[in-house]
Amino acid sequence: MRYDSDILIIGGGLSGPILAIALAQTGHDVTVIDALDEKVRKNAAFDGRSYAVALTSQRLLDGIGVWDSIAERTQPILEIKVSDGRAGQGPSPFFMHFDHAEIEEGPMGHMVQDRHLRRALLDAMSETPGVTHLAGETVTSQHIGAGGASVTLASGKTLTGRMVVGADGRGSGTATRAGIKRTGWGYEQTALVCAIAHEQPHHGVAHQFFMPSGPLAILPLPGNVSSIVWSETAQNATAFEALPDDDYLTMLRPRFGDFLGEISLAGKRFSYPLSLSLATHLVAERVALIGDAAHGVHPIAGQGLNAGMRDIAALAEVITDATRRGEDLGSAAVLARYEQWRRFDNTALAVATDSFNKLFSNDNALVRGVRDIGMGVINALPGLRRSFIREAAGLTGDLPRLMKGQSL
Repeated sequence: MRYDSDILIIGGGLSGPILAIALAQTGHDVTVIDALDEKVRKNAAFDGRSYAVALTSQRLLDGIGVWDSIAERTQPILEIKVSDGRAGQGPSPFFMHFDHAEIEEGPMGHMVQDRHLRRALLDAMSETPGVTHLAGETVTSQHIGAGGASVTLASGKTLTGRMVVGADGRGSGTATRAGIKRTGWGYEQTALVCAIAHEQPHHGVAHQFFMPSGPLAILPLPGNVSSIVWSETAQNATAFEALPDDDYLTMLRPRFGDFLGEISLAGKRFSYPLSLSLATHLVAERVALIGDAAHGVHPIAGQGLNAGMRDIAALAEVITDATRRGEDLGSAAVLARYEQWRRFDNTALAVATDSFNKLFSNDNALVRGVRDIGMGVINALPGLRRSFIREAAGLTGDLPRLMKGQSL
């Protein structure tokens, strides 16, 4: 069978390009099929969307040569403060405080704006031999044969490869066409996302404020600006999203607090319903899933993107090692190694975020008392606190080489 590329990646958001660059740098020919036009991705203005990139995810981006191009535009996360309370009443006296100085590796992570990371990935794809980026193309069908896979595009073109990778989000068409089912449920919550300018400096401190309707994350960006992910009941979120900007801020202020001075909107407002969506399998015949196509979790811990980064690093390592051994990189035996590596971690993250959301997004007095005492105990024990910091930095578990700062 003749192949147009070794690997066909469906999805041009973040996960697809990162995997493509990593694989091309180890000698693979990769095609990224991107539904969006390249100009749309490249010319994005500041819109408030940002990501918490954990320390090990930063190592991955550095290992593929992308980090240096965005480093000056990122904000290190130096501390994380977690508290419980109610809007307008402030936090309870029990809290958790995590300081990066308690680990030796450096900041727990960095905040990166969506527009900077996407542009850097587009530039890196164009500069990396072996990567073909097909923008503005969608897949209408895929066929799996004994020796490879083929996909048909809406333009009528057919591409062949040794395997297909689905990096096409929670509603992954790749997974559906491969017969991979999903499990999950909605949270009856909606995330309100925007960027907030404030008078006082944030000093690189990220805040997570748990309220009965859902958590509010305040995440530091360069300058006196923070990204917020404000989880509300679906009913409240619909009402808040319909408000003009001034009234929207009026609703946010008692939740945000005044510790950073006066606040104002910086950029557009977004909202999206929150749910759990977990693929029952990460692989099928000559198909592998990464990122949100494999697992979509609640943003309560800010680990969704970082779990996807682990998928990328693990799959790139499995494929590269298999190729060097002369194996068929899309074979069932090779892809099984990837699923075995990532299945437990992804399931554990889904269970953890689901449990945390149920524990903290309620106003039961008994539950509130137990969780507040629990936070106080964690904060008082240096060893336990340090383990949470290492978890936030992505330093636990069976790390792929790229996430250890090693080359493939």
